[in-house]
Amino acid sequence: MSRAVLSIGSNMGDPLANLRSVVEALGDRAISVSSVYSTAPWGGVEQQDFLNATVIAEDPDLDCWGWLALGRELEAAADRVREQRWGPRSLDVDVVDCDGVISADPELTLPHPRAHERAFVLVPWLEIDPAAELKLGGDAVLARDLLAGLDPAERDGVRRTDLRLTPL
Repeated sequence: MSRAVLSIGSNMGDPLANLRSVVEALGDRAISVSSVYSTAPWGGVEQQDFLNATVIAEDPDLDCWGWLALGRELEAAADRVREQRWGPRSLDVDVVDCDGVISADPELTLPHPRAHERAFVLVPWLEIDPAAELKLGGDAVLARDLLAGLDPAERDGVRRTDLRLTPL
């Protein structure tokens, strides 16, 4: 069984519908879905706030490359265009972790190279997996410790909303 942690975000078009499209496409493969969070953009590009969430998904037929391919397919279906690094986007699907694999491949770096620096990844992930950990430099580090080490302004910029990706 392959298990992936997917960080999803959107700030163009209908961001909530874009996030829901991921959960709908995953169907029964989505075993846990976080709340929706509103977050300030990361990376210094002037743009509107993002909606972000985290999904834990399992599929016996996908490996880490398969999760990356699926994420890119979902981005394409949402008309994702990669014009500006850290710029606005209709949908971003990042593979944060996949079966604890470590990969330095430029196409698929695992764990996601900046996940440990981003409260908008760590906060929703910890909501659905309080024991979450990332392998950094070969060592497993608890996500809650990574989050605690971030600047308080970074943590405070991740605000839980009342929006839902799944039916009640």
